[in-house]
Amino acid sequence: MDFFSDFLTKFGAQLQSPTLSFLIGGIVIAALGSQLQIPDAIYKFIVFMLLIKVGLSGGIAIRNSNLTEMLLPGLFAVVTGILIVFIGRYTLAKLPGIRTVDAVATAGLFGAVSGSTLAAGITVMEAQGMKYEPWAGALYPFMDIPALVTAIVVASIYTSKKRDKYDSQEEYLSKQAVTAGEYPSEQEYPTTRQEYLSQQRTTAGKRVEIWPIVQESLQGSALSALLLGLTLGIITRPESVFESFYEPLFRGLLSILMLIMGMEAWSRIGELRKVAQWYAVYALVAPLLHGFIAFGLGMIAHYATGFSPGGVALLAVIAASSSDISGPPTLRAGIPSANPSAYIGASTAIGTPVAIAVAIPLFIGLAQALMGS
Repeated sequence: MDFFSDFLTKFGAQLQSPTLSFLIGGIVIAALGSQLQIPDAIYKFIVFMLLIKVGLSGGIAIRNSNLTEMLLPGLFAVVTGILIVFIGRYTLAKLPGIRTVDAVATAGLFGAVSGSTLAAGITVMEAQGMKYEPWAGALYPFMDIPALVTAIVVASIYTSKKRDKYDSQEEYLSKQAVTAGEYPSEQEYPTTRQEYLSQQRTTAGKRVEIWPIVQESLQGSALSALLLGLTLGIITRPESVFESFYEPLFRGLLSILMLIMGMEAWSRIGELRKVAQWYAVYALVAPLLHGFIAFGLGMIAHYATGFSPGGVALLAVIAASSSDISGPPTLRAGIPSANPSAYIGASTAIGTPVAIAVAIPLFIGLAQALMGS
């Protein structure tokens, strides 16, 4: 009984944090029809600043720590990213009205990592005085890249097997167009049936190459900023600029980002109306399920290597997040037949708010209750 009361007290306190308040505020003003707009250039700048700060912090910590401490948490991050894709492949993809390629793309996006959620989790933990390994933020690419690669490979294998079941490629492609429900209208999608079939012929005949997928992920804006910070933190000594510039700005910039994320979440809800309602159910459940998987693996690392409670909570938060920057363009290129309204709508409209508003306080509170701070 004491465990649950202690957990609920900490959970309730964290819901009142500025990070979550700004997210909720963004949702509310968007729902009320506010015309407030924050330029995309400012959004991208804020994300860059936050991720390079996380990278610098992690790089400085890695330079001053024993790399063997990262091995088991890093391995568990890889396993979690891959496992999330297969969970989506054999759950979401089996539900009525769900195309398999859309389900796999959605699972890939939920297996990848959100830089904004990572930054929010770190901020809430620091506000709570919860200690964690500074290099824990560097687990980001260990989960992000394997999830995206696995999703693209699984989708390619599926489409190849389906194609082999038909007498001709034209018959297969025609059926794919019909089962998609309607031809996508997004700019990055073909505008005519002929273009759609032509694109499918091109991508269906290609052999999946892993390195280009990894390369595209690494070159994405989010991972590039994080890896740049990591590299500078490891090979240089940026402590003075880190403490005088990046550290003081971090929380203020994050509050603006949360406001933007809240407004974006509300605007994306309409996209879910274009696809099966099961995506909304998945987006509500998946962040918590994925977080509990990572939390369990983190507990193993805790008892095996002394991985801190804060590190366990942060690993769970990373798993609960879904990519909002690097993931969508990677999946658009790697799984062009998947519908962006499905995976981006599910992630941005529901998945990210659930991860920030529920998963962060949930897993921090659980870690504190089970292992102390």
